[in-house]
Amino acid sequence: MTDISITIVAYNDEEDVRNAVCSIEKYTAETLIKEIYIVDNSTRENTLSSLEEEYQDVVYIKPGENLGFGRGHNYVLENLDSRYHAIVNPDILLTEDSFSVLLGFLERTGAGMAVPRLVDESGELQNVYRRELTVLDMGIRMFLPGHFKKRQSYHTMQKMDYGKPFPVPFAQGSFLVIRTELFRELGGFDSRYFMYMEDADLCRQVNLTSSLWYCPETAVIHKWERGSHRDRKLFQIHIRSMLRYFGKWGWKLW
Repeated sequence: MTDISITIVAYNDEEDVRNAVCSIEKYTAETLIKEIYIVDNSTRENTLSSLEEEYQDVVYIKPGENLGFGRGHNYVLENLDSRYHAIVNPDILLTEDSFSVLLGFLERTGAGMAVPRLVDESGELQNVYRRELTVLDMGIRMFLPGHFKKRQSYHTMQKMDYGKPFPVPFAQGSFLVIRTELFRELGGFDSRYFMYMEDADLCRQVNLTSSLWYCPETAVIHKWERGSHRDRKLFQIHIRSMLRYFGKWGWKLW
């Protein structure tokens, strides 16, 4: 059994995936036994399979179709033989041994899932920690991002003390570490979401049976490209996922 399994779902972002894997290999302690799965949804040719030759603990998988985010991560679920599992975006960079810190945090607290400090490339904390989703908050985020700043500050928990750990209703799924047994019990991500909102759904499921906590003891760089804000097709997928989420969990207005 490995200490931690890590899944990165790739989609035409070879450079980001390589950088993420290299940073994990560079900064993760050798004493931490890990396995990195690359699930390649890409439609373009790439050389990601060569990472298996470069690193003994990398497993490259090409499903042959674009599974989406959640199904891509679920693709390895039955193969996992680890105590903990990490959900990692390609646009993530480690600058320290974050996995050892997060595993220690989960061991001490008994939490089911943990999220580190997610920062941009200049070290600024990102607003990726949120209260329970409501129709109002998602409407502001999607259609009126320049307005209702006080409400946005409340929703993204900006008044919290980020020097201390605290429970989080919803943390963006760019970098999450979960107990593998719990991830398997929940069935992984809800595969009905192709992309977007599946992380909110998973966080909600975790908090129903265990707990998700913010860990201030380590920081991870997240480049955060926010594709749905620029691409009409992705925006439409995001809207459909929102409708699915509220249809599943109830239409909480505010």
